[in-house]
Amino acid sequence: MTIVATCLSPLRGWHRPLVANVTLMFTLTLVSAVGLFVDDRLLMGESVWVKPMKFGFAMGVYGLTLAWLLSKLSKGRRLGWWLGTVFAVAGLLDVGAVAYAAAHGTFSHFNNNAEPVAETVRTVFSIGVAPLLLTTLIIAVLVLIQRTGDRAMTRALRAGLGLAIASMVVALWLGNASSATPRTVTDANGHPVSMTGGHGIGDPDGNGMFLTNWSTTGGDLRVPHFVGLHAIQVLLLVTAILVVLAASHGWLRDERVRARLVGVASLGYTGVFAIFTWQAKRGMPVTRFDRQTLVAFAGVAVFTLVTTAAVVVAARRRSASPSDREQRAELSGVAAH
Repeated sequence: MTIVATCLSPLRGWHRPLVANVTLMFTLTLVSAVGLFVDDRLLMGESVWVKPMKFGFAMGVYGLTLAWLLSKLSKGRRLGWWLGTVFAVAGLLDVGAVAYAAAHGTFSHFNNNAEPVAETVRTVFSIGVAPLLLTTLIIAVLVLIQRTGDRAMTRALRAGLGLAIASMVVALWLGNASSATPRTVTDANGHPVSMTGGHGIGDPDGNGMFLTNWSTTGGDLRVPHFVGLHAIQVLLLVTAILVVLAASHGWLRDERVRARLVGVASLGYTGVFAIFTWQAKRGMPVTRFDRQTLVAFAGVAVFTLVTTAAVVVAARRRSASPSDREQRAELSGVAAH
């Protein structure tokens, strides 16, 4: 018990329902990982437990971020608590439905069979998916109207939540617009399953990459969905790295400079997200880049590098200017007295 209390002590003050959700998600991830080795049933050539393992891990990471974020709100804390609780319950329902279908050896998504397991999963999704998008949207608005941490962190949170919302919208949009023809596939029990819709564009089921199972034979909406959903973690990592570097680089100690760099990173990341969305919409797999895609990526890279260089050069000049040095000296003198 002492070990458990020590591990959980940093989470005190965080959103408790989300922390409970995260605990269940990571537990599901571990159980599913064991299932990869002890259960030989396959769906589309991969273990039935790969999908719940990925969903559990992704939801756990995202839920952990929200649990921390909601503890930092200065305005609308009660509303934030209720939103986090709705998200925790909805996430548990959705990922639970994925695990439920996997345990029965059948498909959770796009399964149009008129049998109890498929009907149960469809019912749960109809209840649980919309609240995930809606609560994330309202939490993003709460973050938008207030400062959460310094300027760099606030900018990272706003951009990250915005991209998370965009990733959910893209998944719904491309999933409904994929024009996947109805088809019949076989589940892990050898039973026929009628499938309607699909995550693939051009090839609704695709032949997937290792572990992610992203399609290598057509566009795949899961790529931009993944990239956008985890933008907030990437941008917070950038923010943390800048804070560490500020200890040895004086020009980074100005939070306005760090905020500008995070803003550049956010724009670059948004460009990557847009390109992956565009690529999937055109039916192109993430493993193949045509000339248009390469030009788009090159454009985003050049913009990001040039803009970053401009911010760094301006910050270093400002830091080296006599007036700034005198101002810092005056501030140091005041602090000393």
